[in-house]
Amino acid sequence: MSQAKTILHVVQSAYRGTLEEQDDTILWLVQALAGAGAAPHVLLRGNAVNYLVRGQDASGLEFGKRRQTQPPRIELDLARMIEKGIAVQFVGEDLEDRGISLPSILPGARGVSRGALAGLYSGYDQIWVW
Repeated sequence: MSQAKTILHVVQSAYRGTLEEQDDTILWLVQALAGAGAAPHVLLRGNAVNYLVRGQDASGLEFGKRRQTQPPRIELDLARMIEKGIAVQFVGEDLEDRGISLPSILPGARGVSRGALAGLYSGYDQIWVW
């Protein structure tokens, strides 16, 4: 039996589809792929590093008369992924650019510098950018 290819999912568009759904589509896909035997990892960059902030609460989110009754719990999705052994990484400078401190993020996520991205990418069979 062949070993699963490692896939790095680079998520840089934050809160995609979270008004219509209760989760980020790509993080849902990563979990589904892992459940099917793939070896997905996640790199959060740009605005998506906000996903790591603990204690987010989107309940009460409304756009006009449209109310999100099943708000996203992205922090919990990421925590479950980390518990299952899915590597969750983030670009440290993107966190700093947004004023997010390390103590305020989920434990278990690993920081990577922008300068180290080329080396990180070379360790994967496939890179999917979202």
